[in-house]
Amino acid sequence: MSERAAPFYCPYCGDEDLRPSEEGHGAWECASCNRAFRLSFLGLLAKGLRRDPAGEGGTGI
Repeated sequence: MSERAAPFYCPYCGDEDLRPSEEGHGAWECASCNRAFRLSFLGLLAKGLRRDPAGEGGTGI
């Protein structure tokens, strides 16, 4: 798997009209709201998800 995942929606307006930006890796431009943003992967959580000890069916971090 060599390609990175692309965002489906603008995080500001929710529109789908996104294009890769010339600003570099992970940068995107929204043609609808005229905003530019960058996506990056920060890392994995050390604890992950744990089951609810009370057994109520929820998950918590």
